[in-house]
Amino acid sequence: MPEPCVGAVVFWDRELLLIQRGQDPGAGQWSLPGGRLEPRETWQDAVEREVKEETCLEVNCGEFVGWVEREASGRRYLIADFFATTDDPSAAVPGDDAQDLAFVAANQINRFDLTAGLKDFLLQHRLITP
Repeated sequence: MPEPCVGAVVFWDRELLLIQRGQDPGAGQWSLPGGRLEPRETWQDAVEREVKEETCLEVNCGEFVGWVEREASGRRYLIADFFATTDDPSAAVPGDDAQDLAFVAANQINRFDLTAGLKDFLLQHRLITP
């Protein structure tokens, strides 16, 4: 059975927030902030907690974007991605599980070593254009 996880799609001034993962799966690669759902936690609470842990940003979880199913290191993950907003992106600093972070313009995204399937997800949901 896949492990339930969340991801946050945070835009500021048309730039997407990415974190450089500090741990496996995908250590060193760039991804959306997110992580595992804790027991009795709502999807929305998990999004807000994970973004705060990984970026120190306070966000408000918004609309559901889509599902991603991923396998890594012999484990399966079912990731629910949601839009999230922040009032103060300048407060963003790498936190728990993040080596680095960046707000990235769509035309710069190919310069980053993204986790498997992330670019396809962003294109499929029209979050970036080719």
